[in-house]
Amino acid sequence: QVQLVESGGGLVQPGGSLRLSCGVSGIIFSAYAMNWHRQAPGKQRELVASITTGGSTNYADSAKGRFTISRDNAKNTVYLQMNSLKPEDTAVYYCNVRYRGFDTWGQGTLVTVSS
Repeated sequence: QVQLVESGGGLVQPGGSLRLSCGVSGIIFSAYAMNWHRQAPGKQRELVASITTGGSTNYADSAKGRFTISRDNAKNTVYLQMNSLKPEDTAVYYCNVRYRGFDTWGQGTLVTVSS
């Protein structure tokens, strides 16, 4: 059973920063690519960032240059460092892994960017 638990969300002012964490259990963490998605109110869930087993990263255009995804295999944890936050970054952020061909999701953590 794969389990993902996000943390680190909260309220932040525009231009501020947050670091999200996702603890993973039930898999050999180092063997899987990890992803962060987000879902804003009334919108579809979208991929924000991904990181491969080798540490290569990809970002949505909206996140490029501001967000950094990283992983700590010793802690079975994936992170999303978010800088220069904008109100349009407000969303529930979800950790994701594709395990045995199926997407597994955490419960999400809410990020609100507002003054």
